[in-house]
Amino acid sequence: MYLGIDLGTSSVKAVLVDDAGEVRASAGSPLEVSHPRPRWSEQDPATWWSATEAAVAEVLKGTDARRVAAIGLSGQMHGATLLDASDSILRPAILWNDGRSDVECAELEKVPGFREITGNLAMPGFTAPKLAWVRKHEPEVFSRIAKVLLPKDYLRLLLTGEYMTDASDAAGTLWLDVAKRQWSDAMLAATGLDRSHMPQVFEGSQPAGRLRKELADRWGMDTVPVAAGGGDNAAGAVGVGIVRDGQAMLSLGTSGVYFAVSDGFRSSPEQAVHSFCHALPDTWHLMSVMLNAASCLDFTARLTGQKDVPALLAEAEARGLKPDGPMFLPYLTGERTPHNDAHARGSFTGLGPETDRADLANATLEGVGLGLLDGLLAVESTGLVAEEITVIGGGSRSAYWIRMLADILGKRLVLRSGGEVGPALGAARLAHLAVDPRATLEEVCPMPAVTATYEPDAARHAYFLQTRHPLFRRTYEQLKSLTTDAVRGDDFRPS
Repeated sequence: MYLGIDLGTSSVKAVLVDDAGEVRASAGSPLEVSHPRPRWSEQDPATWWSATEAAVAEVLKGTDARRVAAIGLSGQMHGATLLDASDSILRPAILWNDGRSDVECAELEKVPGFREITGNLAMPGFTAPKLAWVRKHEPEVFSRIAKVLLPKDYLRLLLTGEYMTDASDAAGTLWLDVAKRQWSDAMLAATGLDRSHMPQVFEGSQPAGRLRKELADRWGMDTVPVAAGGGDNAAGAVGVGIVRDGQAMLSLGTSGVYFAVSDGFRSSPEQAVHSFCHALPDTWHLMSVMLNAASCLDFTARLTGQKDVPALLAEAEARGLKPDGPMFLPYLTGERTPHNDAHARGSFTGLGPETDRADLANATLEGVGLGLLDGLLAVESTGLVAEEITVIGGGSRSAYWIRMLADILGKRLVLRSGGEVGPALGAARLAHLAVDPRATLEEVCPMPAVTATYEPDAARHAYFLQTRHPLFRRTYEQLKSLTTDAVRGDDFRPS
């Protein structure tokens, strides 16, 4: 068996997968995010570990843990976990959806060869600008930094005592030469760091440390290898067999991600497309990211007084989407693809006296879908086009929303068994590849069985593409200056 651990934004998930690739048990433990100031998003790494121990204890319950042959890790990308020389946490981790470092991004863009090295725009979500911000605004913290670890690799440190990462997660830092899959000395120097501050880079399917004996004894396991693993999106792709050139997936979680695999390095930074290494050797991927996807449903449920998201979805489906209903911009904490705009904010427009909660729910579903269409079109501009997209994540549970998304995107959307398990399954698969020399990619990473297929309606797609999407884009452009001016009041303090 193989244990997969995924450190997400809202929870830590753990799964047990048998030698045949079947999920035998799963468990989760919740996490909370702190927003101490506008555009700030942080977590205490200590809570990651307590949640991990709780999830692992639950998933191993009633199981002979000695049968676990390896552990795989996945996790939220870009987070800056800062440690001193004693591995003590210096400050709360700055997360992927933190928007404070836009000024530092502009400064990093001036590094010679920046886009050629990183394959990306400098965005506040990435790790390097966060360190540039800490260097400027918290110099006493910066001076004590001995190691910078990504979230899942902080778990690895506690699991194994090793400073190691994988290429897919490292690619999201802006310190990696993505084509060469190794740290860039020039980019590290641009933020006052060098390779001594970084973990060693491995491929996701390679061993990267062994479980410490103390933990092995506590969990009833052997001191098994811990695979390098992958960033959450790369691991999620491995979990649903998205491992070959031209394959694609859509992840509907807290964020919304369109992920397409390439057998070579491609990039389109001018459209804020992410160009990263995949969690498998000699494989890359392009990715569009919107910072708020399924989380927008939680927002609208709370805003309208609905008790939970399933009830909100039921209301939306009962009403149906009006062709001229309200428009929703899903930029609650800024946006990445295609705008790279940390100042963007969400909005409802086109409201009338007849607008009610069901209309706002449908507007939210449509607005997230139109944001995903923005990202899909940006990726396809590179020539990497998929005809079929596998959908994973919590948002995939709503058949109503998936039908709407198929029409908006104009693509066949496919649900597969295990899709809701997500990155933890991919982490377990990478663990299998790391320790079984006879294992092949075809055997360990098949595409799971199809559970549902949603074909787009050509007429509805044309309406979304020709009418609603242009309105969506114009709404953003018209409101852009207003939201930028409003957010510049970050330093206001009430008397």
